[in-house]
Amino acid sequence: MLRERLGKDLLIFDGAMGTQLQEAGLKAGEIPEVYNIEHPEIIIDIHSRYLQSGANFITTNTFGCNPLKMADSGYCYCDLLKAAVKNARIARDKVNPNAYIALDIGPIGQLLEPLGTLTFDEAYEMIASQILIVKDQVDVVLLETMTDLYEVKAAILAVKENSDLPVFVTMTFEQNKRTLTGTDPLTFVNVVEGLGVDALGVNCSLGPNELKPIIDEILEVSSIPVMIQPNAGLPCLHNGQTCYEVTSDEYALARSIICKGVSVLLVDVVGQHQILLRN
Repeated sequence: MLRERLGKDLLIFDGAMGTQLQEAGLKAGEIPEVYNIEHPEIIIDIHSRYLQSGANFITTNTFGCNPLKMADSGYCYCDLLKAAVKNARIARDKVNPNAYIALDIGPIGQLLEPLGTLTFDEAYEMIASQILIVKDQVDVVLLETMTDLYEVKAAILAVKENSDLPVFVTMTFEQNKRTLTGTDPLTFVNVVEGLGVDALGVNCSLGPNELKPIIDEILEVSSIPVMIQPNAGLPCLHNGQTCYEVTSDEYALARSIICKGVSVLLVDVVGQHQILLRN
């Protein structure tokens, strides 16, 4: 079982989906999740290549697959969700049947009260509906790129109260070591550990060097496995194309995070790399 491996084995996630879809033809303004139905062969190929690179996990193309974000997609979010998981399972069965499928859930797209208009119960129900559709088809739920700790709480409860799936949570921090809504690393760890998640960490926004101080703070207080999902730096435009200025060699400096008994293994993939650390 996956939970038995956590904290013992080095486990490697896949890399970015968005940059790979852009290389495959996704245009600005298009909805990535629509490719689950309209271009399944592209999604399956991306998953397959990550597995061939040595990833233990592939992440479903469902980052924004909720009723709000998919309202203008032309499809029911339910169908996009099912198609995404089907594509991941096809790739896994073809390349590595022992790999894990992570259901990717990103921010809902609206802030919760009192900062926004979305209620806690609405957020809970939205996440719960996704879980109930595919909970028997995935191995773990990844709540990623979260900025609002209140939304994180709603999402964790929705997963845990509607399934037995492991839950991994990553928040995205700014250079001031806080999330967009002001959460600091210590508060993040205390809250999500208290809610019983299986792994926690940081992702997106910053490169490995910039994330190191935040990871150091988290490692000092976390009693569960810690994830790091750094970007290859911030995106920039070059000749009309989105590029990342951090090179593969520079990205490999993430190995400097091997400290305090933590082991890290990297996969050479494009865009956002995701590594599960071992305490």
